[in-house]
Amino acid sequence: MSDETPQAGDLLVRIGAIMFLVGAVATLATVMPLFLGTDPLPSFFYAVCMLMGAGFVVAAAGVIRSAVAQRRQAEAASSPSASSASSAT
Repeated sequence: MSDETPQAGDLLVRIGAIMFLVGAVATLATVMPLFLGTDPLPSFFYAVCMLMGAGFVVAAAGVIRSAVAQRRQAEAASSPSASSASSAT
């Protein structure tokens, strides 16, 4: 286990990665009958393939959320020192 504290967006990135992997496996499963010459899978598998793109979007949203949170932390950390320096003059 990691000693790091979870950051904003970490959960979204993990969920997005899982969704992407499930979608990728479903995509492979739907393509395999084309190469094997067997009957195609039911349409449910084609719908599950959409998780690949949705997972990518969810993971990207998590990365963006994490970046925004880090930017806010950096601005909050730099603001008090700048305001105290200007009030000291």
